[in-house]
Amino acid sequence: MSNTIKTVNPATGQTIREFETISDEQLQQKIEQTHQAFLDWKQRSLEERGKLVRRVGELLVKHKDRLSSLMTQEMGKPISQAPPEVDLCKSICDYSADNAASVLAEEARDLPGGRALVTHQPIGIIFGIQPWNFPFYQVIRYTIANLMAGNTVLLKHAPNVWGCAEALEEIFREAGMPDNVFTVLYIRDEQASQVTEHKLVRGVTFTGSAATGRKVAAAASEQLKKTVLELGSNDAYLVLEDADIDKAVETCVTGRITNNGQTCVAAKRFVVVDAVYEQFRDAFVEKMKQVAFGDPTDENTQLGPLARKDLRDQLHEQVKESVEKGAVCLTGGEIPDVDGFFYPATVLENVTPGMQAYDGELFGPVASLIRARDEEDALRIANDSVYGLGGGIFSRDEERAVRLARDHFDTGMVCVNGYYIAQPNLPFGGVKESGYGREHGGYGMLEFVNTKSLMIGQ
Repeated sequence: MSNTIKTVNPATGQTIREFETISDEQLQQKIEQTHQAFLDWKQRSLEERGKLVRRVGELLVKHKDRLSSLMTQEMGKPISQAPPEVDLCKSICDYSADNAASVLAEEARDLPGGRALVTHQPIGIIFGIQPWNFPFYQVIRYTIANLMAGNTVLLKHAPNVWGCAEALEEIFREAGMPDNVFTVLYIRDEQASQVTEHKLVRGVTFTGSAATGRKVAAAASEQLKKTVLELGSNDAYLVLEDADIDKAVETCVTGRITNNGQTCVAAKRFVVVDAVYEQFRDAFVEKMKQVAFGDPTDENTQLGPLARKDLRDQLHEQVKESVEKGAVCLTGGEIPDVDGFFYPATVLENVTPGMQAYDGELFGPVASLIRARDEEDALRIANDSVYGLGGGIFSRDEERAVRLARDHFDTGMVCVNGYYIAQPNLPFGGVKESGYGREHGGYGMLEFVNTKSLMIGQ
């Protein structure tokens, strides 16, 4: 078995560098060291933790150009989209540092014959298994929340972005974080179970596919350890009869191709009521035809490569299978004869249940158009999914759209007349096979703490 992992530039298919994986003995040592760091870190004041967390955010911005280039090189993110990811990370650091005191504040409660306090205490090491599509943001969002809560963190990052993981560890060190408070594990997939099973590891958080999420949750539950899962989705965006079609088209194209279409909360299924279906379809297809893939290091490139060859090939198989079952490809749908793992902006029509384009998650720039009879039918189609992460509604009647989103959309997040991804002050997470637990908005700080009751007699 090889002890090295290669990172590959998806725009060229060329190897960037090789990383050495650590042995089982080294892994056990790192877990022990992270626990020792916890024993000190949990005693640090929120003010001290916050100061260091803010410094991490400042350094991320200081190194923004280098980090942006690294993302583009390792996973193909268009270079114009990389700096906003770094800025989001800083916002998370600042929000967490600013709000931890109120989120984690002790609460006095009544107690007959005495008084009571409810307090939130850190529990220990939190193990994060994170994907490649937002190589800095995915790590920062769970790490910063847990560090502010007083926990320490282990990271198993996706192997194709280990350069990004290494850069993060360097930034934490430069920020003055104590040794072993945040540790990257350069381990093989099969070694992850050793971390989950270790008695000093108290929680596991995972972002990725539902299939892998099941395995992670099962392994953690065997040890009676809590998990937070942020899994896939096939978010539906509803275009109602009174929608601003131009705005809907512009927004939906952005929602489908951002990050090369590799976003869990990307707009993926476009459910359009019959009255405006043709109008939306024609404008949407025309707009998608204008999206050209190209060199992700070019500031003008809208669409870069998919992150790995196997992911590109899997996406193409999903498209072909859907077409074989009756979907119609209106644009794209063919692997281009170029170097790298590119896939064109693609639109499928006549998408129905039983197709991958309807039931599955197409993790790339492929849009599924679905015709609905009316508003009620559109909502039925939106909820006709095993997933439930995000979604959207376009309607000029904002009050009605908000009511439909709140009362009837079976997802953790809904956009109204826009496309938004993560916001530091709002909870992020889903339902059904999109997972459970919440991150951001202070909620992530409460996922892995011991909410403890103190009952004090008089």
